[in-house]
Amino acid sequence: MENEGGGSGPRPEGGRDDPPAPAPPDPLPYEGVWRFTASAVDASVPQARHAVRDLLLRQGVPLSEDLLEGLLLIVSELVTNVVRHAVLLSPTLAVEVAVGAEWVRVSVEDNHPYRPTALVADHDETGGRGLLLVREVTREAGGVCDVEHTASGGKVIWAALPLRLAQVP
Repeated sequence: MENEGGGSGPRPEGGRDDPPAPAPPDPLPYEGVWRFTASAVDASVPQARHAVRDLLLRQGVPLSEDLLEGLLLIVSELVTNVVRHAVLLSPTLAVEVAVGAEWVRVSVEDNHPYRPTALVADHDETGGRGLLLVREVTREAGGVCDVEHTASGGKVIWAALPLRLAQVP
C-alpha cells in the first residue's frame, strides 16, 4: 500500500489510516491553578489561610477535614516564615494552589535567596519548628515537600498532598 507521498515505504505517523490519538481526559471541575500575592506582614498569615480554605471549598475539592486542616497549617507556616525571615528582601509573597485529579499542591514564593533547612528545634524554644511541622504534616498525609530556587533568585517552598477520594463500594 502506498502512503500519501506516493512512495511505497512505511507511512509517517499520523497517516490517514492510523487510529486517532486518544483525547486527554477532561479536567475535573475542581482542577486548576490559582495564585495570589500578599504583603509580607502578620495580617497576611490568616488572610492566606482563609483565601486557600475558601478557594478549595468553592472549587469543591474533595478533601477530608484532616487534609484540609493540614494544608491550611502548611500555608500558615510557610507564610509566617516569609513574614519573619524574608521580609527585608521580599516585601511581597505569592501563594499558589494547584489541584489535580489526585493531588493538591500549595506553595509560597518569596524573593529572598536563603534556602531554609528544617533544623531540629530546642524544646525550650517557642519558634523554629515551622518547616519541621510542614515536613511532618506532609509526610503523614503521604505527600512530598521541597524548596526550589526561582529564576528571579528567590525561592518557592511547596507541599503536594494526595487527595484520598472516597471509595465507593
